[in-house]
Amino acid sequence: MNELVAATKIALANTFIMYFKTHSYHWNIEGIHFSQYHEFFNDIYEDVYGAIDPMAEEIRALDSYAPISLMEMYNYKTIEEDMTRVVLISDMLTNLQTTNDAVILSLNKVFDLATIAKEQGLANFVADRLDKHKKHGWMIRSSLKNIGG
Repeated sequence: MNELVAATKIALANTFIMYFKTHSYHWNIEGIHFSQYHEFFNDIYEDVYGAIDPMAEEIRALDSYAPISLMEMYNYKTIEEDMTRVVLISDMLTNLQTTNDAVILSLNKVFDLATIAKEQGLANFVADRLDKHKKHGWMIRSSLKNIGG
């Protein structure tokens, strides 16, 4: 069970980082396609943000504690944050694709462990999240093709 709790905390932290990264792209997008990508990033960050609280509650349901500080959350993440301002839409989309792939990887680990532990509620929640991230990945990849990324 400890491995499942740890994996779920990693998935939570990665989800949180993806939320913040996507929201920062939403805030900072510029250029001729501003409106299109401002809305695009909004749709993704709202969905990802909506998963944070339920995932933290899944950790509590496993009789553990969710992270209580940004530093604790940061210590669980496996995703690299942007350390400089990303200005090109192609870079934003490429970074977001890499981030989404890492979230999927961490969610798959939780799904596998939850299935083994017979934690069907958590497995069902994660399966739903995996479907949503698969769609995000498809949309990000399709957008990269439109800009030559």
